[in-house]
Amino acid sequence: MHTTTSKDGTTIAYDQRGSGPALVLVDGALCSRAQGPMPELAELLADRFTVYNYDRRGRGDSGDAGEYAVEREIEDLAAMIEVAGGSAYVYGTSSGAALALAAANAGLPIVKLIAFEPPFVVDGTRKPMPDSFVADLEARDPAAAVHYFMTRGVGLPGPMVTMMRLMPAWKQLKAVAHTLPYDARCVAHNGVGRPLDTTQWAAIDVPVLTVFGGKSPVWMKNSVAAVAAAVPGAELHEVPGQTHMMAAKAIAPVIAEYSTRPR
Repeated sequence: MHTTTSKDGTTIAYDQRGSGPALVLVDGALCSRAQGPMPELAELLADRFTVYNYDRRGRGDSGDAGEYAVEREIEDLAAMIEVAGGSAYVYGTSSGAALALAAANAGLPIVKLIAFEPPFVVDGTRKPMPDSFVADLEARDPAAAVHYFMTRGVGLPGPMVTMMRLMPAWKQLKAVAHTLPYDARCVAHNGVGRPLDTTQWAAIDVPVLTVFGGKSPVWMKNSVAAVAAAVPGAELHEVPGQTHMMAAKAIAPVIAEYSTRPR
């Protein structure tokens, strides 16, 4: 484990492996550098990239601050890119993709960005999340927050989530549940069924590949297509047979091909 310090003094923990161009991985909700898809993905890409897999603030071995703002997480990613040598390829998944898009829009030195299924609700193909979604998460204890997120946010049936409480992973999910409002804030500007503001990413001037799984729900595919249309010059790519739980072995070659393709 290595650490760096973000602009506000927060310690950010990360793992580094491999050799080659720098690639920073940005997790989605309820994941960390030790749990979720990123550890396997880092291993698969380490033969082509120097891969930086970090704990977003409040997770794992990273610190936190008293008051959250998306801008602080953009500064955390900036600190990771600085560690990586001053510029880097970036892969973000789910809310991490939304965060990475915000970072690119803020002018961070990203060489290319691959954004997998940022979960914006852009139309009526799914039930919108309530305007109070962030506050609802903040008001709940860890177990209740995970349950609320899984049911209202992800859309899983309540009985299925109740059964998840019996699984060993439930303890790990509760350990990072306090960061769920952070993820919700990353997408809160468009989590309630409104079309995307077509000007919100107008400042992005780096190549962007937006990616969706062929078996993902329609609302998620529509979200990714809307992002591709709103980001200047962005490309849209489908990974057949995949869902929002994208397999590392399925996305790794997409990241490698797009990152190494001549601009």
